[in-house]
Amino acid sequence: MQRDLFNLKGHGTGVRTEIAAGIITFLTMAYIIFVNPAILSGMMFNNPTGMDFAAVTAATCIAAAIATAVMGLYANYPIAQAPGMGENFFFALTVIPAAAAAGYAPGWQTALGVVFISGLLFLLLSLVGVRRMIIDAVTPSMKNGMAVGVGLFIAFIGLHNAGLILFNPASGVGLNPRLASPDIIVFAAGLITIAVLHARRVRGSILWGIAAATLCALVFKLALPLLPEAVRSTPLISKSALVTRFELPHGIVSAPASPSATLFKMDLIHALTWKMLPFILIFLFMDIFDTIGTLVGVSEQAGLVKDNRLPRAEKALLSDAVGTVTGACLGTSTVTSYIESAAGVEHGGRTGLTALTTAVLFLAALFFLPLIKMVASYASITAPALVVVGAMMAHNVTRIEWRDYTEAIPAFLIMIGIPLTYSIADGIALGFISQPVIKVLSGKGRDLNWVMYLVAAILLLYFIFIRARI
Repeated sequence: MQRDLFNLKGHGTGVRTEIAAGIITFLTMAYIIFVNPAILSGMMFNNPTGMDFAAVTAATCIAAAIATAVMGLYANYPIAQAPGMGENFFFALTVIPAAAAAGYAPGWQTALGVVFISGLLFLLLSLVGVRRMIIDAVTPSMKNGMAVGVGLFIAFIGLHNAGLILFNPASGVGLNPRLASPDIIVFAAGLITIAVLHARRVRGSILWGIAAATLCALVFKLALPLLPEAVRSTPLISKSALVTRFELPHGIVSAPASPSATLFKMDLIHALTWKMLPFILIFLFMDIFDTIGTLVGVSEQAGLVKDNRLPRAEKALLSDAVGTVTGACLGTSTVTSYIESAAGVEHGGRTGLTALTTAVLFLAALFFLPLIKMVASYASITAPALVVVGAMMAHNVTRIEWRDYTEAIPAFLIMIGIPLTYSIADGIALGFISQPVIKVLSGKGRDLNWVMYLVAAILLLYFIFIRARI
């Protein structure tokens, strides 16, 4: 039955290979189970957003399972999906504060509405075939600039959360002089583990790094009571997050969490206002670019591209759109395809059975909430994953047309603007607004799709008439 459903023989694979590939894919992206609830709930930033941690954990696992299962069963691709890194930061650090500042309380419900509407638009574009126009509107350099900018932003947040980089009133940011802090040692243990294992091509390196950092944190936590009081009371230890925030779990296995606190809590009325329109468009663009980039990249690696065409591409895009809509209903940010799926493909995964295996494992993770909450509560454990994911995203810098300044300058503004403004939206806006101006004044105005002029005009009007009043 499985061979008939997934055409395993036709793809030159077997059940064991596909299941093993699915397990490997899960291991490489399981960090999202720890990281996403910490981001959306605000736990990672010690700044609660109002979203319930347990509910977001459940929403993360269920949305990932549903979207990945649809990808496997409907599109028959070995590609897994989950709430996207970058989109979740944009959701928590930009959209929620913007909605709250506009008077749309609670802001997270409006943000979920924004994600839901962007998902519906993506679904509509996938159904009517307009996606090609949207994809072609943004130049390759700008797409890659967005990926690099988000990567740098995620890495910067990881370094700051670990305590290695501190905000400095005099210089903006600076290096923490207390490099012997337990927080930084735990972070270093995780980062070095991931980097070394990744360099040695060990599958699941990110998850192993999180495990190494967790083990290091547990050793520190258990050893603290054995230290002399004079040592424990020093600022190096007493003020560390290991002491103030990291708590041991009361168990490992528990009843699965419920997404009821965030289920169908989207505020569609406020999400459909002019103030939220730019965020809807940005979510739409980010989802499209993530999906297309991952779909093409992983499919090329798997040898699924035939005659420069990608079979069942529309089904894969539709699966992604369904995932985003479902995720918003459950209570999480944009669901998108994961480039980590390439790890499973490298092992031999070629069909939807790989994705279906990963989907089942996401559901199984629901029974380990205490362990997940312990890991997510201590940023030094998850920070290495952010830094490494940021580094992976930064490789797109080589794909920017640096010799064409009408492409390079706007892309660079996005890359540097996202981390320096501490806002994905603001950084992207810098590039999207500047590119049409530079193109026109350089005599290359016709190189740009009219959609980009429309997006630039909307963003400019937003900053002049809406953002200035928030």
